[in-house]
Amino acid sequence: MSGRAKPRYDKDGLTVHSDPNSLRRVTKALRGSGRRVTLVPTMGALHEGHRELMRRARSIPGSTTVVSLFVNPRQFGPTEDFDRYPRAFDADVEMCREEGVELVFAPDVDTMYPPGFATSIDPGPLGGELEGAVRPGHFAGMLTVVNKLFAIVAPDVAFFGEKDYQQLTLIRRMVRDLDIDVHIVGVPTVREEDGLARSSRNAYLDDVGRRASIAISAALAAGQYAGEQGPAAVVAAARGVLEAEAALDVEYVELRDPELGPTPEIGPARLLIAARAGKTRLIDNAAVSVVRRETGLSG
Repeated sequence: MSGRAKPRYDKDGLTVHSDPNSLRRVTKALRGSGRRVTLVPTMGALHEGHRELMRRARSIPGSTTVVSLFVNPRQFGPTEDFDRYPRAFDADVEMCREEGVELVFAPDVDTMYPPGFATSIDPGPLGGELEGAVRPGHFAGMLTVVNKLFAIVAPDVAFFGEKDYQQLTLIRRMVRDLDIDVHIVGVPTVREEDGLARSSRNAYLDDVGRRASIAISAALAAGQYAGEQGPAAVVAAARGVLEAEAALDVEYVELRDPELGPTPEIGPARLLIAARAGKTRLIDNAAVSVVRRETGLSG
């Protein structure tokens, strides 16, 4: 394997690959034998939301599932938490094994971005809005690594959580625009009992921030309920819940169409929220049905 690390074989049939060519040979052979290949891209620090992605991937008849574990430095800004991002490789592999995953891809940074690497995927105008306005370069880095994973694994189906809805939207657009032969499945957000969206960054929350974070899902619910009163009421209802929680610093509350274009006057929409609880930045979103037209939107 040209000096690359050999695959690590774990119990119950799980194999950990760090070399792209090694994994590529395996998935090519699987497809040649008539198996379908499903992919769950992650940055590790796996939680119940990732379990649901794995279960959905494993539910595809006649398929073999690949889970990638790679903390991608190119989607972290200079002031963001790349070094602090939680890493739990052994626990992550164990969760994959528990869920019946057959293949884990865990490359290092130099493998994914060797010396001289200079190519990047341009996310287009949407990449500079919402999360992109707060995190310049984030979506270019995200799309670049996802594109590389698609090239290495060549999956038939790839699964992404709806919690990162802008990410999901941009990946779908990239696949469509670049004619990539993979079906993208968005999986509904997995939540704690009190409504908080599962996220690896929840581990950063202190007690005050954890209590305050409940207001985010409550704000989404308020916005959904206000859909009968028009789009401006949706945003106002959500913002009112958030601003009542003093421990939250609200970054944005926006209502967009399902493709994250302009706010719709009526019909299906997506309500998106970003807020900070102390030093921890949280995002969430929910589908909203806007029943009544209204002018004078604010957000």
